[in-house]
Amino acid sequence: MEDRKQVLAHLRSQQDSMTALLKDLVLMETPSTDAESQAQIRARLKAEFEQIDYRVNLIPGRNSGGHVYASAKYRGKRQPAQLMLGHCDTVWPIGTLMDMPLVLQENILHGPGVYDMKAGLVEMIYALRAIEELGMRPTVAPLCFINSDEEIGSRESTRYVRALAQRVDRCMVLEPSLGPSGKIKTARKGVGRFEVTVQGKAAHAGLDPGAGASAILELSHVIQKLFELNDPEHGTSVNVGVIDGGIRPNMVAPQSRAIIDVRVQTHADAERVENAIHGLEAETPGVILTIEGSIGRPPMERTESNQQLWRVAQELAEDLDLEIEQGTAGGGSDGNTTSLYTATLDGMGAVGDGAHAHHEHIDIDLLPERCALLTLLLLAPPLQNN
Repeated sequence: MEDRKQVLAHLRSQQDSMTALLKDLVLMETPSTDAESQAQIRARLKAEFEQIDYRVNLIPGRNSGGHVYASAKYRGKRQPAQLMLGHCDTVWPIGTLMDMPLVLQENILHGPGVYDMKAGLVEMIYALRAIEELGMRPTVAPLCFINSDEEIGSRESTRYVRALAQRVDRCMVLEPSLGPSGKIKTARKGVGRFEVTVQGKAAHAGLDPGAGASAILELSHVIQKLFELNDPEHGTSVNVGVIDGGIRPNMVAPQSRAIIDVRVQTHADAERVENAIHGLEAETPGVILTIEGSIGRPPMERTESNQQLWRVAQELAEDLDLEIEQGTAGGGSDGNTTSLYTATLDGMGAVGDGAHAHHEHIDIDLLPERCALLTLLLLAPPLQNN
């Protein structure tokens, strides 16, 4: 117990240093779509890991800015491992700091990417630093992976995330916490994107409308069927967010299109909704439907292994006199992937608000507490021994 309180006291003494590093990272604008913008933050993260004697590999990306992989040099050949997972990209374009500056007001730090999720990267670094400075040695060796394409679906990095998840005892995802109370995310909805294209037949709307086949008319039927798939009681949402079609008002529309966002809470619902969308059939004679897409990020469910890790976190939080709750997030993360293979806790990052919004901020005073909980999780024994 005393050792655990010592961890929290030590990290509270590091709050100013943590804040300084976080400010530096936020001032490095790193939009997912600008690969070159990632070079500076990857170099800084590499230097931070090397200061605590970690091996660091900078993995190049094809279209992304690449990724950072760090591992403890002291890991034995048969020693189990655990994964800390994060991302250094943000949704904010270069120049956002001009209109959304980095500002510290009392204990609240505002700025693009501070909450989602550069504060989590600081926690990752300082948890490892605390272990070293306090002379502790985890029985489960930490591995760290930070990608630069999470905000655009982790298309390049998912293969690395999947491979690592299959090799580790557990995974802590440093995404921001959920809600003002800082809930740990023990479940996330799966996320899918689909596109329905309708090919019709053009005709003059006044002279010979019967010779045409309206793609817009068919799309109206498709949209109604899609919205019928919504099931709020079971956490399923199907939203047609974009539609377009037609060429001129006096012309029977020869094509139309809809883009659909899908959120599901279970793997069973993911399969059901995906099959229903791909099973749509045209009602309008003479049109052809083309349907593309899938559930790209599967749901993160409250599996037994995830709940086992949650119970460990609860016990450690009690020792620190911290109150934590678990929650379900509507958005997806790389935790959706790791949860398929290993015990996962998501939302281990900062307490704040405003992900992807102009009021993005964190509570600086709570950063040491979150980092202390992460540190103690890193020091916990393998789950299979519990």
